[in-house]
Amino acid sequence: MTKITRFEDLNCWKEARKLVKKIYKISEEGKFGKDYGLKDQSRRASVSIMTNIAEGFSRYHRKESIRFFDFAQSSAAEVQSLLYVAEDLEYITEEKAKSLREDALRCQKMTLSLIKHYKK
Repeated sequence: MTKITRFEDLNCWKEARKLVKKIYKISEEGKFGKDYGLKDQSRRASVSIMTNIAEGFSRYHRKESIRFFDFAQSSAAEVQSLLYVAEDLEYITEEKAKSLREDALRCQKMTLSLIKHYKK
């Protein structure tokens, strides 16, 4: 197994990056794009996933790394919750919301796996 030396090599960070792009695109459309509060919070939460993974990876102490990875997985849950709001307000379709929630859940699970690895 190759040693990971950069946060850009982490699969959870790569998945979070893809999610950010999707959230930015979907939140620009229609009514979602006009709801500045929900749009901003959705974008911030998605960006928080990838930035906290990067910051956690860059920390010197394992405990600090785990703390930032925990922030990242929590932000993934926040994105999932915000997508329910967007769906309930009919800003996005049920199918699109479900797909994006699955993407956010994948990021969350991958980050939780990283936490388990760091706890070993």
